[in-house]
Amino acid sequence: MQTKNMRTEVKSYLLISFGMLIYAVAATGFLVPHKIVGGGATGLSTIIYYLSGETVPVGVGYFLINIILVAIGLKVLGPKFGIKTIFAIIVGSVFLGILQPFFHDALVSDKFMSTIIAGMMTGIGIGIALAQGGSTGGTDIVAMVVTKYKNVSPGKMIMYCDCCIIACSLLINCNIEGLMYGYVMMAVVSFTVDFVLTGKKQSAQLFIFTDKYEELADRITQEVNHGVSVVDCEGWYSKQTKKMLIVAVRKNEAIDVLRIAKQVDPKVFMTMNTVMGVFGQGFEDVKGVK
Repeated sequence: MQTKNMRTEVKSYLLISFGMLIYAVAATGFLVPHKIVGGGATGLSTIIYYLSGETVPVGVGYFLINIILVAIGLKVLGPKFGIKTIFAIIVGSVFLGILQPFFHDALVSDKFMSTIIAGMMTGIGIGIALAQGGSTGGTDIVAMVVTKYKNVSPGKMIMYCDCCIIACSLLINCNIEGLMYGYVMMAVVSFTVDFVLTGKKQSAQLFIFTDKYEELADRITQEVNHGVSVVDCEGWYSKQTKKMLIVAVRKNEAIDVLRIAKQVDPKVFMTMNTVMGVFGQGFEDVKGVK
């Protein structure tokens, strides 16, 4: 058991390192050479790098900013920072410091394409780190400190901080174009992080109306291996009593349910909705509730 736990932990730290490597390549290979400022500590350290006449490397600025924020966080919040977050900050700083000298020019000359690619890579890197219990620090810590005293959601606080940092890019890019690239990247990062963290876990809820509900319920249970709820309902237009099947499945399993329903009853009527979360047997565990 201890050997298995050790392997799991080692794998977790390796994945965090891999995520931070992707994060660092996105910054040094696509953003910094174009003077594109994203959010977080990396964006702020990019501004410092250019305002200092390129004497303070991005990796050094990233490390110092996070050290200050971690120190403030420890004083205000107590020991709420996991070792994996500190590990991610250190690894990210090292990768940024090592890689920046290799990328004097951006890997892609077009600024817009660099922004999109960097946004996707940054989102993937952050998503991998978060999935393993790590964090890139930066505005996450600021959000934790502020929300302790103010009734503001952490997500909004992070967005506010990132918007302010990107707005400061005007100090090194005195044009609206550079500002827009930063906000485009922020949107791409947000979408990609959500996709990495929940893409495979997205679920769908189907409401199915058919006279052959028994046969359909049996086939869904046997072939898709998910439970089915049968509910009594009444069609208000027809004034007829009907049976409605309620099925919750993974997004990639929904197509199987649709196919089976069409085979059983070509006249079947269905609605399908994306749900934010499904908890219980066969899906996610309920967390944070005792």
